[in-house]
Amino acid sequence: MTIFQLISSQGYFGAESMLLALARTLPELGCRSLVGVFQHAGDSHLALANRARDLGIQAETVPCTGRWDSQAVARIRRIVESESVDVLHTHGYKADLYGYAAAWPGRAALVATCHNWPSPLWSMRAYAALDRLVLRRFDRVATASGPVAETLKRWKVPAHKLYTVPNGVDMEPFRDAAPTLRSQFGATDDLLIGFAGRFVPEKGGAVLLSAAPAVLAAFPNAKFVFAGEGPARAQWEAQAAQLGIASRVLFAGNRKDMPAVYASLDMLVLPSFAEAMPMCLLEALSAARPVIATPVGAVPKVILPGVTGLLCEPGDAAALSSAIVRLLRDPRLARELGHHGRAHVTRQFAAGVVARRYTALYQEALRDRTLRAGVPSEWQRSRP
Repeated sequence: MTIFQLISSQGYFGAESMLLALARTLPELGCRSLVGVFQHAGDSHLALANRARDLGIQAETVPCTGRWDSQAVARIRRIVESESVDVLHTHGYKADLYGYAAAWPGRAALVATCHNWPSPLWSMRAYAALDRLVLRRFDRVATASGPVAETLKRWKVPAHKLYTVPNGVDMEPFRDAAPTLRSQFGATDDLLIGFAGRFVPEKGGAVLLSAAPAVLAAFPNAKFVFAGEGPARAQWEAQAAQLGIASRVLFAGNRKDMPAVYASLDMLVLPSFAEAMPMCLLEALSAARPVIATPVGAVPKVILPGVTGLLCEPGDAAALSSAIVRLLRDPRLARELGHHGRAHVTRQFAAGVVARRYTALYQEALRDRTLRAGVPSEWQRSRP
């Protein structure tokens, strides 16, 4: 069974990490993996394609100009046909729309993953309106978060096509990574409190910065490390300066060495206002780091309070600072949370566990395509 994963990437963030972990694991289950990334003029964002190739996964780029490019549709269609793709698995608005146009009807079964939907940005509302129509025609639609699934139901995606499938993480790179961040930034004696992800307001970076002065009052050697990039960076940098803590806040940019980053941290904090299932939590727990987060989206399935991490209400800077100080004062509790968190991820969210669920989903999608078209796929004809 050949699976083609398609995404319009804005960098290497949670969706890209989940996609790559899935593509890397599927061959262990007898599937062939391809990865496709849209290539936009002047803003290529090909980190995912490059990482896939480094892992020996076939990666294709799809040049795309403007909001709608018929040549991009034709390019996807050629890949589907020339590579005998059984399932086109799309990730996000643009991939859904282009994938549907290229593969429907009958060229490949259609599976979509809605990572965090709908987008709050007005600029994306037109895509969202089209996406809700197109997804009704997909064979299967997956999401990592129950609330996102409920939104899709309200927008008339048939319930029998909807599945909640957690994100999966390739745990191996995070198990024994060397903690290089401290020496790189001269933070040998500092306590490092990390944030990882896109720098956008809904991730709650401003709340973490508001909590920082109280933490620093108790632990002057604490430092806050922000790994990632995004439109809120300038705002957060200005906030750190206004609070007089700029020297204790490190904006480390996008990192290709995230296993080393997590290994360097004393904890990860993600005070989001909205999430589906954040990959950074799964990655931090894979590295046995303690985590503080907010009970939004599917986060409570990952962070079990007092067992695999701590939870604070969104926007509550005082509660967040208290939770951070609690873990800094109790290293034994922090270690226990990290240990139990890694075990929880191993059981529920390891890439192999999730890949098996997606493989079952692909088989169902192929069955529906066969019923619709009356012609079995090459993969189905090859089965005994």
